[in-house]
Amino acid sequence: MKTIKEAWKAAVAAAVADLLREKGADPSIAAAVVAETPPDASMGDIGFPMFPLAKPLRMGPPQIAVALAERMASSKAPDGVAKAIGPYLNVFVDRASLAAAVLSARSSGEAYGRSASLAGTRIMMEFSSPNTNKPLHLGHLRNDALGESTSRILKANGAEVLKINLVNDRGVHICKSMLSYMAYGEGRTPDGEGMKSDHFVGDYYVKFNDLKKEDPKAEEKAQELLVKWEAGDPETIALWKTMNEWAVGGIRKTYERTGISFDKYYYESQIYLTGKEEVQKGLASGAFFRAPDGSVRIDLSPIGLEEKVLLRKDGTSIYMTQDIGLAIHRHNDWPFDRLVYVVANEQQYHFKVLFHILASLGYEWARNLYHLSYGLVNLPEGRMKTREGTVVDADTLLDSLRELAIEEIQAKGREDAVGDMAETAEKIALGAVHYYLAQATPAKDMVFNPKESLSFNGNTGPYIQYMGARISSLLRKRDLGEGKASQGTVRPELLTAESEWELVRLVAAYPEAVELAGAEYNPAVVAAHLYAIASAFSKFYHDEPILTCDDADIAATRLALSEAVLVVLKNGLRLLCIPFLEAM
Repeated sequence: MKTIKEAWKAAVAAAVADLLREKGADPSIAAAVVAETPPDASMGDIGFPMFPLAKPLRMGPPQIAVALAERMASSKAPDGVAKAIGPYLNVFVDRASLAAAVLSARSSGEAYGRSASLAGTRIMMEFSSPNTNKPLHLGHLRNDALGESTSRILKANGAEVLKINLVNDRGVHICKSMLSYMAYGEGRTPDGEGMKSDHFVGDYYVKFNDLKKEDPKAEEKAQELLVKWEAGDPETIALWKTMNEWAVGGIRKTYERTGISFDKYYYESQIYLTGKEEVQKGLASGAFFRAPDGSVRIDLSPIGLEEKVLLRKDGTSIYMTQDIGLAIHRHNDWPFDRLVYVVANEQQYHFKVLFHILASLGYEWARNLYHLSYGLVNLPEGRMKTREGTVVDADTLLDSLRELAIEEIQAKGREDAVGDMAETAEKIALGAVHYYLAQATPAKDMVFNPKESLSFNGNTGPYIQYMGARISSLLRKRDLGEGKASQGTVRPELLTAESEWELVRLVAAYPEAVELAGAEYNPAVVAAHLYAIASAFSKFYHDEPILTCDDADIAATRLALSEAVLVVLKNGLRLLCIPFLEAM
């Protein structure tokens, strides 16, 4: 368990400090001691690499490991044994002590896995940022899953998190939907057509392609409509408000369906003119300069890039100008320690420049801005294109996954066992898509395969949900008096089988996985740990009788271990925005 790991780390660090003093070296170096998990259980439970100590101690890593092992043997170390294995000091913890600590996780409930590693840190998370000319699609689902799960993981590590959403509700793309509606809408409404309102608006954006074929000046007219909007033309503003209400209303329903939420919404229409004043301040301070053509620019040679225009020669702003002003406004609005932008890797240049500009303006907090960059997500058929109508929107994808889940439930004859079949299938669908998107390291491009994501075997959300349901079934049977577990006493020292010990180690390592996921802004760390523990439980369930065990104490102890696993599965699934199921 993490507490035992911390105890060993403190003990090893103290021994290292003593050795450093003896050698006349700086004992503070001991604070950098790193605790790792060996790749093979036969090599121990905790490993301490000696390589960083070779230079200050003027000794070879294997010799340092031997010297420390001798010290640990003669000192009052935590339960377990420290052994020198090559250039590592590896610890074999006392199994009964670790098992007892792990079984106590049952009483921790939702608190198990939480830490204070980010306590006192205020983190603002910006994610989703939809356009109001179309419904959310598969790419948004990855953004939303990454933003929501990372937010939950950061909170689990003690951070105060504010989730924000910048809605892109202005621009020529919005005007294209409006122009298309003006040509083909004839007063139709989403309710009148029996359509979800964001899908209704999205259809008119796709129809703009038809309008271009009929009217060669369609693109020009869309630009003219944007000029009218910026001028405050009443008729244009009225249509814009109506269509935006339809789009945003539908998008919020998808958020509700997928378990995504925000603490605050920002709208581009309200802030797109911000930043110009800040650019003028930067010009006055010398952070920026005025080019011969009259535009205001910044020299980006310090970060290896060419100069960047911040205000055009006619004084109008660009998207970067808006983001400068918005970042400053947000910090004034809610003073954060960190601001994390969850945006696809296509915008890496933009954020590199934005962060440099804010630092150039003298904002200390600019050093704590972070671009959580993620790769594209496509279907097996290839890349999606909104204008061509080939995008798979989030609602349609979830509907199809839900139908596939219903077919799977029916094929297994589980209709009566799962209760409300449609509700269960919906939760399986959410588990499938959110886990599939979370298990890939954010930076990687990925191909989302709907059928693979829904498999009840392998590295999938439904597989992990199923393991949770299986344990829940064991507990229900225990409560109904099946087996001898309810008659026995929980005795941690009875957990001696290798499949039991593997589960003990994985339950113990869960808090560390949550902390690492928070440090790296990477939910894939939690996903990998959940799959490892679900796989280990499957083997344990197959190898060791639980309710059918003749020894009441062993049955009770194995069931207690199963409960500890259930705590990890519940908490981990919650972090990944995946519904837990009592029955499948």
